[in-house]
Amino acid sequence: MRIIVVDDHPLVRNGLRAILAKEEGIELVGEAESIQEGKALIERAKPDVAVVDIRLGGESGYDLVKAMRHQPCAFMMLTSSSSETDIRLAQESGADGYVLKEAPPEELLLAIKMIGKGRKYFDQSLLGTLLRKDPDDPLEKLTPKEREVLGALGEGLSNGAMARKLVISEYTVKKHVSRIFQKLNLNDRTQAALFAQAQGIGSYSLRDKLEGGSV
Repeated sequence: MRIIVVDDHPLVRNGLRAILAKEEGIELVGEAESIQEGKALIERAKPDVAVVDIRLGGESGYDLVKAMRHQPCAFMMLTSSSSETDIRLAQESGADGYVLKEAPPEELLLAIKMIGKGRKYFDQSLLGTLLRKDPDDPLEKLTPKEREVLGALGEGLSNGAMARKLVISEYTVKKHVSRIFQKLNLNDRTQAALFAQAQGIGSYSLRDKLEGGSV
C-alpha cells in the first residue's frame, strides 16, 4: 500500500515516517507541507492513501481532499482537533477517515489499512459524541425490528443469542445486522454496539469484549 503524508509539522512527518517504516506492506512514497505540494504529489506518486492534517499553515486540509477526490486515492485526516465541527467537515469534504494525533501507532496503522481497503474509519473515541449530536435522529432510519436488533448488538449478543431473544432465525438476524450497518454507515459490530450505547440502547462495553463477551 502506497502512502503519502501532507503535514506542515516536521516532527509529525518524522514520527509517521518512523511508524510506517516498521510496517510490512506499507510504503511511504512522499511527503508534502502544503495543499499545492500535496496536489502535485498525489498526481505524481499515485498513492493509495493520503494522510492529511486539517490545518496546513493558513490553509485547510479539507480543501485538498475536495480538490483531489477525482483521484483514485483515499484520504485520512490526522489531527489534534476533536471538535464536532471538524469531524463533520471531514465527512462533508469526502474524507474516508479521521484519526487523532494522540492515537497509538497500532490504531493509526489499523485506520490506514482499513481505509486502504475502501472502508471508513473515524476515531472510536469520537464516534459516540458525533452520532449522539446528529441533528437528524439516525434511529428514524431503522425499522422497529432493526431497532430491536441494534439493542441486542448493544448488549453484545451473538447472532444465535439474538435469534433466540427476538424469536427470529439467524439468517434474518444477519439480514437485519447488514441493513443496520448500511443505514447507519457503520463498519462492524463493535461500532454498532458503541453507537447503541451512545443512543442509550444496550449495555455493551469494551471490557465485555476483553473478557470474552460476544460481539
